[in-house]
Amino acid sequence: MSTPRAARWVVPVVLALVWLGIGGTLGPYAGKLGEVATNEQSSFLPSSAESTRVLEQQNAFQQGNTIPAIVVWEARDGRISPDQREAAGRALASLQGDPFISGPPSPVIPSQDGAALSGVVQVGSEAGEESPEIVDRIRETAEQVPGASAHVGGPAATQADFSDAFAGIDTMLVLVALSVVLVILLLVYRSVLLPLLIILGAVFALGFASAIAYHLARNDLVTVDGQVQGILSILVIGATTDYALLLSARFREELALGTDRLAAVQTAWRRSAGAIVASGGTVALGLLALLLSDLSNNRALGPVGALGIACALLSALTYLPAVLALFGRAAYWP
Repeated sequence: MSTPRAARWVVPVVLALVWLGIGGTLGPYAGKLGEVATNEQSSFLPSSAESTRVLEQQNAFQQGNTIPAIVVWEARDGRISPDQREAAGRALASLQGDPFISGPPSPVIPSQDGAALSGVVQVGSEAGEESPEIVDRIRETAEQVPGASAHVGGPAATQADFSDAFAGIDTMLVLVALSVVLVILLLVYRSVLLPLLIILGAVFALGFASAIAYHLARNDLVTVDGQVQGILSILVIGATTDYALLLSARFREELALGTDRLAAVQTAWRRSAGAIVASGGTVALGLLALLLSDLSNNRALGPVGALGIACALLSALTYLPAVLALFGRAAYWP
């Protein structure tokens, strides 16, 4: 292979290695984006709505950022005994000083019929994803009272249940989307390698977009909530796949004409790049128009969604041509 011809392989090799580095280093940010997400109620309301103003004014009346966990003991046999009441008080008192437990628990209060006890433990609102573990620890401590059934309720327990219910939902959403896209690509191309290469490009683009959105949100330059996070994943995967279909189809046409794979990639890129950029630009501008929305979460979706489209474009126009040049006809095997 002559030196000039060998030099032509440098660009696709470097691009492929760069994207592998991006995927390896920035890929985990797709799962970390939830750390900077905010799901305040005001995010889903118009900024001019009376409900939004009420939520803002409520902050002035909140004396502490705590969420109560209500512990209830029910006697298994008749009435609560003095020993059980004393044991319940000791159990709650032992929680003081634990991580995310704010202040001393309340005194234990018996019910009017004497068959139950109740107490309140204040959980710090900063607990976040740790809420399920904290509520479990409160429950385990409360169960130390002999002869009584312990239950934990209240806002802290509700928050913990929500955390359990939605735990991993973003990962599941991405996996389902990737699985559906993979099945469609396998049916369309009737090959194994090309669909995997396209899926890999979508994953790299999603990791890249998530990393940028993570740092922008961490510095309060953009706002990310659960809805934006979910839409970003589907948007990037769908857009990257869509643009890849056009480029790979052009590449296959050039290969069918007997063109060298490097020349085929260059021709396919030249003939499809305009349409891909025009499509991506239209979608990005449409998303940026959401900045005019009165809903906070819609305004948040605009720049983050446009960022996702930009990363999808970058992957389709750099990563995919590189791997197509490297694999050539083998990408369409068998």
